[in-house]
Amino acid sequence: MCGIAGYYQLVEKKPPDCNLLTQMVAILRHRGPDEFGAYFDDRCALGQARLSIIDLSSGSQPLCNENSTIWVTFNGEIFNYKELRPMLEQLGHRFRTQSDTEVIIHAYEQFGKDCLKRFNGQFAFAIYDKSKQTIFMALDQMGIRPLFYTVCEDRLYFASEIKSIFCDKKIPRRIDLLGLDEIFTWWTTAPPRTAFEGINELEAGSYLEVKKGKIQTGRYWTVEFPESYDYTRKSESWAEELHALLIDAVRFQLRADVPVGAYLSGGLDSSAITALIRYFTDTPVETFSIAFHDKAYDESGYQNQMAQYLGTNHHQIQCGYHDIADNFPKVIWHTERSIVRTAPTPLYLLSRLVRQSNFKVVLTGEGSDEIFGGYDLFKEALIRKFWSRNPDSTWRPSLLKRLYPTLPLTPGRAKFYLETFYKTGLSNTDLYYYSHIPRISTTTRVKGYFTEEVQNRIGSYDSLGAFGRNLPSGFSHWHILARAQFLEARSLLAGYLLSSQGDRVCAANSVEGRYPFLDHRVVEFAATIPPGLKILGLKEKFILKKAMTKELPRNILDRVKQPYMAPDSNCFFAPNSPEYIQERLSEENLIQTGIFNPAMVTKLREKCTKLSHAHLSFKDNMSLIGILSTQILHQQYIDEFRVPKPLERISFCVWHDFSSRSLK
Repeated sequence: MCGIAGYYQLVEKKPPDCNLLTQMVAILRHRGPDEFGAYFDDRCALGQARLSIIDLSSGSQPLCNENSTIWVTFNGEIFNYKELRPMLEQLGHRFRTQSDTEVIIHAYEQFGKDCLKRFNGQFAFAIYDKSKQTIFMALDQMGIRPLFYTVCEDRLYFASEIKSIFCDKKIPRRIDLLGLDEIFTWWTTAPPRTAFEGINELEAGSYLEVKKGKIQTGRYWTVEFPESYDYTRKSESWAEELHALLIDAVRFQLRADVPVGAYLSGGLDSSAITALIRYFTDTPVETFSIAFHDKAYDESGYQNQMAQYLGTNHHQIQCGYHDIADNFPKVIWHTERSIVRTAPTPLYLLSRLVRQSNFKVVLTGEGSDEIFGGYDLFKEALIRKFWSRNPDSTWRPSLLKRLYPTLPLTPGRAKFYLETFYKTGLSNTDLYYYSHIPRISTTTRVKGYFTEEVQNRIGSYDSLGAFGRNLPSGFSHWHILARAQFLEARSLLAGYLLSSQGDRVCAANSVEGRYPFLDHRVVEFAATIPPGLKILGLKEKFILKKAMTKELPRNILDRVKQPYMAPDSNCFFAPNSPEYIQERLSEENLIQTGIFNPAMVTKLREKCTKLSHAHLSFKDNMSLIGILSTQILHQQYIDEFRVPKPLERISFCVWHDFSSRSLK
């Protein structure tokens, strides 16, 4: 985990802008506080804030090849660097360090952009080829590490976080209303769009290159699902191969020159990863988890049980309403976008616990639900598709009640609610987002709070089509579960779970999260598993549970999935809540921001104050969090953004004449 930043002159060469680059790096110091590096010439500037994990002594960046013609600044890890290095040495490349960073340089020298197909990792990097006067940037297959860019006055800016790009005061800072429209549809924006006008995000599995002043982007990887499956292969065979793949993914992701811990939520996914880590260590695994004061969200019983079963040295943080309310603005500063749930905040506190425990790296179970069919959304899609074949059936929709047996309504009301809610768009099975219609209908409620002016400016923009661009050619012929999984990975996983709940809240505390389930080999293999072995009847992640039968206790394998959630509106209306809440939701501030209707927001705020969380709908909760987070985002990035002072000292600085010296 590091922070990278820089710029590239698209047209004419200009003297290096040293102060700007060090400001861009300074504002990213939370991502990498161990060391700061910079490279300058009259065309390009590369900077890095380093979190030292591999090759602590000689892995300083930016790093170059033997003749100093190719430079790279790199965030993340290339896990298979030890396997790639001997092959590159046999081809004549000479190495000066033991870092995975240097493998990127020589692989790019040897294979050009096809080097990306050889990397197993989670990465974002920028390569400057001085002799060819080109720059090449790329993102890992699943979009685990972020990279943003924009163009202003013939200069291409890029950075791990948008705040770094905003350090150049010439770049406009405006909320993108179409981006908000997408967030309040999908929980995220569809790349290249972000929450800010003119700021672009590189998409997962994609690259950007500049040649002769022209910017081109392309995709080098995407997961493809088959149109038919091998139903002759026994489930034991699928499970055995999956188990072996997961062991190898964990082996790769344990590579580090610092201690590595793991998140342990008490669910199947994190328990599986923690269990597999034990294959590679003789000492207790250090594990970390969140316990909630609100018992509706608390899983500490399962966490403690699994810690004891696996023999881990367990660390736990207690999280209450005030913890979430107090830290919510800090989280928005790091997410750099509006959010509709508070869930990233406890994870921010958890990563802080990891750092306070002197750990820089944690393995997590993120990604399993998307690739093995763990969400209720997938089961809902299967039921709705089955129901759509006979919309007048009285028993087919009753399958929904099996998904939500504890719905706090009378049997008659529960049946009416489920059938009414899930019947929306029931017959529109050809829509690419068919599986996501129920979630979308819940999330879009917040758009009703937009002012009339904002609604007019958004106009007829089709946010529903945001993730429908450039779908794989065979998408419409895939199984309904495959289509739902693909869309979930492209939208919620990459844009929210790996960002707002992943990279951003980990990086805020100088921690690197790693995701063995998202090893691209595991993802590709999972795509070939028949849908009926992912969801057997209505039992989620059947094949994963079978693969982990010998590793985990029966009650964890049989446990009904409890999705990770955190208290929402209750946190902001508890006694002695922080003053910023009333300030951001005041009529004066709402008028000043100009995005939400003050009268409508006041009614929502009064409703949240009077009703307990148990009686507040998901739609109202999401609306409240979405409005509050947007108001905070506007305050932090539009109204009160401050450019930091340049770094007083760069640990490693190389100028255009290649003479090394420190910048003071």
